[in-house]
Amino acid sequence: MTEVKGKRGDKARETRRRIIDAAAELFVERGYGATKLQEIADRAGVAVQTIYFVFRNKPSLLKELVDVAIAGDDDPVPTLDRPWFTEVMASPTAESALAALLAGTRRTLERVAAIDEMVRAATATNPEIRELWPDEADPRYTVISTAAKVLTEKPGARPALSAGETADIIYALLSPELFLVLTRDRAWPADKWERWAYDTLCSQLLASGRNLTP
Repeated sequence: MTEVKGKRGDKARETRRRIIDAAAELFVERGYGATKLQEIADRAGVAVQTIYFVFRNKPSLLKELVDVAIAGDDDPVPTLDRPWFTEVMASPTAESALAALLAGTRRTLERVAAIDEMVRAATATNPEIRELWPDEADPRYTVISTAAKVLTEKPGARPALSAGETADIIYALLSPELFLVLTRDRAWPADKWERWAYDTLCSQLLASGRNLTP
């Protein structure tokens, strides 16, 4: 009986993920407003009633896919507790913390940047989307400011910079908008963006101004 329940659970998770993946593709390709749930169902290979059963409505589906894109999976683990962010916090120097931060941020932006752009465009014409994140602090800034506070206390950090200034610099340079400008519009490989962002942040945030990349 347990094995049957396990198989059913695995199938339900697989169906849920197919729907989320199909929605992400179509929302980015066509826009949130122009995409119908039936089109998502067709691409995911499910009945449209399944989407209603699992997610209730289109805004709830959007919220779920954003959450999954940020995390990389559907496990209920906050970013601040993720292994990559724990590595940032535990790194012995400001240089190594920046390297860990860039590696984790790159993976996140590869999943999230285009979705973030789509959500911003959709919010302008779909009031119900604004209600998905009511009066919520910017989660990206929360993560970055947490990292910045710890980074400024590590050996090698530039002493003249406050945690707030450090957070602002990181927040601006690692924005989804700039990531898309360079990786999509200018066709930079993601690893080139990571090296450039790391070198730039090292020059801004480290006492020596030097970096670890060859």
